[in-house]
Amino acid sequence: MPARVKAFVEKGTIPGAVTLVQRHGALASLEAVGYQDLESKQPMKTDTIFRIASMTKPFTAVGIMILMEEGRVSLGDAVEKYLPDFKNMWVIESRDGDKNGDTKRTLRRPSRPVTLRDLLTHTSGMYGMPPETLDEAIARKTRTLADVVTLASQKPLDFDPGTKWQYSNLGIATLGRIIEVVADQPYEKFIESRIFLPLGMKDSFFFLPADRQHRLATVYVLDKGKLKKADWDFSGNGAKYPFPEGGMYSTALDLASFYQMMLNGGSYNGKRILSRATAEMMTEVHTGELQAGHSPGMGYGLAWAVVRTADGTLPLTSIGAYGHGGAFGTYGWVDPKKDLVGVFLVPRIDVSTVRSAFMAMAASAIAE
Repeated sequence: MPARVKAFVEKGTIPGAVTLVQRHGALASLEAVGYQDLESKQPMKTDTIFRIASMTKPFTAVGIMILMEEGRVSLGDAVEKYLPDFKNMWVIESRDGDKNGDTKRTLRRPSRPVTLRDLLTHTSGMYGMPPETLDEAIARKTRTLADVVTLASQKPLDFDPGTKWQYSNLGIATLGRIIEVVADQPYEKFIESRIFLPLGMKDSFFFLPADRQHRLATVYVLDKGKLKKADWDFSGNGAKYPFPEGGMYSTALDLASFYQMMLNGGSYNGKRILSRATAEMMTEVHTGELQAGHSPGMGYGLAWAVVRTADGTLPLTSIGAYGHGGAFGTYGWVDPKKDLVGVFLVPRIDVSTVRSAFMAMAASAIAE
């Protein structure tokens, strides 16, 4: 596997990567190839820290499920129960363009309020991505989570809750704000105390400390066939927004602990984060026959993309396998039928070909 991934580095497709495969709870492979930073030729290391972007979303979902198990929230609850700004929302009934290219919208009240379950399954109708861009997301970094979610509550829904699937960063941000309100502490502190610390995730953060900055992989884009340093900056310059939808920094080993916890039914190294019933429920398909996910054959659980049909198994994952990717090329998955955890960390936008190759290699390496 490292040789194949190294070939992508030598071709200039990716700057470098860290890959991990774990089976039956034991580490089978942990490899680093290429460079953490191309300009300084700093080598990639197995403990390099990555911006994992939307791989953050399942952590926010687990935070909500912890509160559910404590009887502090219910998935069927309306969001407005915890965030009154969500009362009296509107939904877009129709859009009509005029001869000047302007769009006129007709609004009405939604058929029912948005629930926590709608947010977890991306079926809320809340403003999604697309049309949101990375630049729009980054513009939020100096606002508080409360401010961002209040603004989100003022946007009309794109459709009635529960009727369609639309990936929504702001929907997950709203769950992060609910965690703050119910737990009465900052979102990032709750996730740290209830997930990171019990699982021993010592290199996972929402605001990267100064003493870890030298281990952070530089993000690149492919521009006219050549790797170019990306200029997106989620941190620094007065950042105070934790990005429950995509703000985590982490390492391959830290992420493997989280995925192994899910695979084990909610516990890891003697620490129980969730009940087995909750862990299993999170990773079942909740979107039924709706067109869900970013690729064919997928459905959605509670903030997990789940392989639903055979066409979702093309990278040799099993039906029922689940995972999540991030905008900067990272991906992690759990395959219960193979008793396998995989982590693919690369700092480059849009590397689905490389990722699929690694996933297929990881599965095909299984001997029995």
